[in-house]
Amino acid sequence: MKTDFLKLLSFVTFVFAVLLLPFPASAQNDACRQPAAVCDARMAVFAVSAFEPVGSAVRISANRLVTSRHVVADRTTVELFLQDGTKIEAQVVPSDYKGDLILLSAPDVPPGPILQVAGVQDASKLYTVGADLRLQRIRAYDPGGVTLMPAEGKTFARLHHTAHSQPGNSGGALVDQEGRLIGITTAGGEGRSEAIPSSALAVLAERSGPEYESASAEIGAAVRICTLQLENLRGRRGSLDEQQIKALTTACRRSGNRQLYDNAGQAFGIRRMTEESLALFKDAFAQDPHALNSRIGLVITYHMAMRYEEELPHLHFLMQHAPEDPQVLRFAIQAGVWGKDPALAKSALEKLKEVDPRAALAAEHFMKEPPPRPQPR
Repeated sequence: MKTDFLKLLSFVTFVFAVLLLPFPASAQNDACRQPAAVCDARMAVFAVSAFEPVGSAVRISANRLVTSRHVVADRTTVELFLQDGTKIEAQVVPSDYKGDLILLSAPDVPPGPILQVAGVQDASKLYTVGADLRLQRIRAYDPGGVTLMPAEGKTFARLHHTAHSQPGNSGGALVDQEGRLIGITTAGGEGRSEAIPSSALAVLAERSGPEYESASAEIGAAVRICTLQLENLRGRRGSLDEQQIKALTTACRRSGNRQLYDNAGQAFGIRRMTEESLALFKDAFAQDPHALNSRIGLVITYHMAMRYEEELPHLHFLMQHAPEDPQVLRFAIQAGVWGKDPALAKSALEKLKEVDPRAALAAEHFMKEPPPRPQPR
């Protein structure tokens, strides 16, 4: 359930080593296994460094780019790496938009291609194009498909897909096989990736400019504070006091960033602070009901609290849209048995036999002779 920006913070030492070496000029001319139009799209994507050591940015006009807000936080400038290894400075364009996007102004960026913006179809084959930390180049990754279209009526709903993405890709391009810009990559991992639809770029442009400087600084500071607080809690156990709870909850909510809601919910959940955890996951779910990671977070929190009946609706949704996730299947079997939904448990067991036959043997024994339902401590 880790998201792109938190994974990046674990790679700080490695990333700084990468940044000491320029992205070589030949990086964009090497062998590319994807369709020609997808490979060509790499020339419109750049590596950037700001609050996060490495992210990606997409050129959307002659000297304007877009990246993820969480890559920038409250920085006012970013380092932009050109294809020949040259490093230039780009200015952050203030915005009060909370959809994890921010514009960059780069007057010194040389002429180059601009991706055509397009909508996505359910059957589209999709490709992530972004900065590869290990290979030190802009890379077009292996394709995937649409898992869920953006939820209707939700301003910040995202496109959910299975195209491969990894740390460093945040702010990069999600393109179709014609090389058209479908969305901006914002999170990925464990086969569950997300992108902000390219249609949001028009809204972002309307909500950007000098007049939004104060609001932009507040949102950026919230992103920075929430992210650093979460990083400080990683690997540490023990409950949090009221001041810590309030500080974390306030900063993450003010960021408007759904991944930060998820990660804060997870931080509370592993400390068995059930109500605090559920509140953040429910905020995330309200922003984007199609968000599989938020659903999984809710399931885990309910499961740890032994509130099996309350996780059942989310498990039914996940069984439909993430049917090969072994974690989902195991939760569905246990919650189905203890929450009195045997049909769900049976369906999950049959799927687990396909996905992980060895785990299915233990699950089948569990269903035949289930232990007593655990009671909340």
